[in-house]
Amino acid sequence: MTGLKLYHCRDARSFRALWALEELGLDYDLEVMPFPPRARVEGYKDINPLGTVPALVADCHLMTESAAIPHFLATRYGPSDLAVAPGEDAYPDYLNFLHMGEATLTFPQTIHLRYTAFQPGRAAEAAEDYAEWFGSRLRNAEQLMGAEFACAGRFTMADISVGYAVMLALAIGLEAQVTPGMRAYFERLSQRGGFRRAKERQGQGRIAT
Repeated sequence: MTGLKLYHCRDARSFRALWALEELGLDYDLEVMPFPPRARVEGYKDINPLGTVPALVADCHLMTESAAIPHFLATRYGPSDLAVAPGEDAYPDYLNFLHMGEATLTFPQTIHLRYTAFQPGRAAEAAEDYAEWFGSRLRNAEQLMGAEFACAGRFTMADISVGYAVMLALAIGLEAQVTPGMRAYFERLSQRGGFRRAKERQGQGRIAT
């Protein structure tokens, strides 16, 4: 046993961690919670003081960053070619895309989502600005990517980071910001067994009440 437990909300940022766990075929416990858990799950902030997801407990260590967790899993429980090793030529590209998926792509989406779904009407202009910001960054990212995957000529944890950002865009009304090329990219990723197992598992995980 690896001593892993993931606290997750369906299709939230924690899906990156769930997808990574399934790609690696690791044993783990999963708790699926209603969103947002900080407001709807009693005692969750005792587990993760941030109140966010993901929260991965790995042998008594807490991890909360969705872009860091896939890399941690691939390197701690590898070796795995899902991580790019420091000696590989594509290592700088791998790290760049790994962090780009969250910091550059998902961040503006969360602002858009806040002011369209959770606080509609409060800052409609800001929501539209951040939608366009996301689209611009995604188009720029596409120019930096390889022909099929983000980097290294193979599927890596960087694709989980970037791929989730595309998945989120398609789910929250930002389809117009996703180019045909990035749609095709996500379609390739979503055919992977690890992705499909993660989708299935989040429907089976124990739900906190």
